[in-house]
Order: sequence, then structure tokens, then C-alpha cells
Amino acid sequence: MEDNNKDPQLNIELDQDVAEGTYSNLAIINHSTAEFIVDFINIMPGVPKAKVKSRIILTPQHAKRLAKALSENVRKFEKAHGEIKDYEQPPIPMNFGGTTGEA
Repeated sequence: MEDNNKDPQLNIELDQDVAEGTYSNLAIINHSTAEFIVDFINIMPGVPKAKVKSRIILTPQHAKRLAKALSENVRKFEKAHGEIKDYEQPPIPMNFGGTTGEA
């Protein structure tokens, strides 16, 4: 007899270039009534221009799930490795237009 209560398996493919990842040290978050937009940026000292390396667009529900998952993973990390220090950073002038969120 089959067990129909099992969670279905999701087959996820990860291409090599995506698996290598992209470094980001700044995230800018904007939102509308329908979506959250997260721009991942790499800012380098002494370089006057920074470039968006990746943009992720999420529904509000997925944004909330992502926030919850990040919070839970930070909690687990700190439990295993100690508190993550949050150093004060000088403000970065932003003029992307639209509503500015916080990261």
C-alpha cells in the first residue's frame, strides 16, 4: 500500500555558473503593493560606481518566508558560532529613485 502522506520531492537543478555564486556586500530592498525587489550590489572601496549584480523579485508572501528563513538561519549560526557583530557603517548615498527600503 502506498503512503500518500509523504511530502513530494522537488528536483532542483543548479548550474555550475550559478553554483559559484556572486559576492554582495549591500542589498537594497524596495517594494510595491504586489512585489518586493531585492538588488544585490558589490561596493568596493575607492570605486565611485557600484553595479547591481543580481535582482530578485518576490511576492510579499515569499518575501516574508525569506525573512523568516534568514532569521532562523542566523539564529542557528549564532548558536553554533557565537553572535554576529554588526559594525556601524557610514551611510551610503543612494539615489536609485522610488521608495527606499532598508537592508
